[in-house]
Amino acid sequence: MDIIISNSSKDPIYLQIVNQIKAMILNGTLPVGEPLPSMRILAQQLRISVITTKRAYEELEREGYIESYTGKGSFVKAQNAELLKEMHLRQIEELFSKAKEIATLGNISAEELEEMFRNM
Repeated sequence: MDIIISNSSKDPIYLQIVNQIKAMILNGTLPVGEPLPSMRILAQQLRISVITTKRAYEELEREGYIESYTGKGSFVKAQNAELLKEMHLRQIEELFSKAKEIATLGNISAEELEEMFRNM
């Protein structure tokens, strides 16, 4: 599992881990049932504290992305398809909102935006 920690990121390290694992789960890189590295191994690989990886795994579990079993480890949890669709729609809405702001600043019409979208 390739996780890249950036010291220049505004996000804390645990959140960088959470976001990257979420992305891997959502795009299928980490399939359902896939075991995650133990907290200790991940901490060693990333050269960070076990407390940080523990916090990341707890957050992922709280959000329903992974499930952990004492003595067995943490695994990718099956995702609810409707929940995933809703999450993707929310992300698209955020991106559209940002595009609208930029278009307004650049005096770009809705028709021009539609044309750009169709040509993608």
